[in-house]
Amino acid sequence: MKTSIEQVRLAFALALSVALAMFGAPVARAGGKKDLAQIKRGEHLVKVGLCADCHTPKKMGPNGPEEDNSRMLSGHPAEQVVAPPPKVPPGPWAIAVTGDLTAWSGPWGVSFPRNLTPDKKTGLGDWTEQNFIDTIRTGKKLGKGRPILPPMPIAGINNHTDDELKAIFAYLRSLPPISNAVPEPLPPAAPPVVEASTATRK
Repeated sequence: MKTSIEQVRLAFALALSVALAMFGAPVARAGGKKDLAQIKRGEHLVKVGLCADCHTPKKMGPNGPEEDNSRMLSGHPAEQVVAPPPKVPPGPWAIAVTGDLTAWSGPWGVSFPRNLTPDKKTGLGDWTEQNFIDTIRTGKKLGKGRPILPPMPIAGINNHTDDELKAIFAYLRSLPPISNAVPEPLPPAAPPVVEASTATRK
């Protein structure tokens, strides 16, 4: 009887370990209740901020396009090569966007929402918490690189407190790493060269 109870306990412990490994990644990576609370707060802020609208690829569901949670926050799919953006006629229209919201074209050129998962080669895996805060505060990659381009709402996100940005970063670090090399932004097309009229030539 004693042996049976020990076997049951061992089986339960093994099953619990497997379940935590499969479904409890954020819990396993957290150092305690405080860390888990920070991750949950970050998840809330990411969802309220609609980050997945642009940073999560879409798939076709029964009611049309929906977020592909198997690639959550992994950015523009590397395998999706987009055609050159359409020319927007003069007037109030200025922006073109792909149907899944992962490629945007405007006066700044073409931008692709980046991979926010903790993959070391293609995501934020090598970033520190301070790198993330500096990026948001300055609007430049790692605080000193190229400008963060639209549609990233830097002016709005910059209103987060440091504690909120730390919570967002903690949540992003808790995600499963996804290898997805998002393309670099494309510069805007060069403006047409307009020759000076003969009246203004010297």
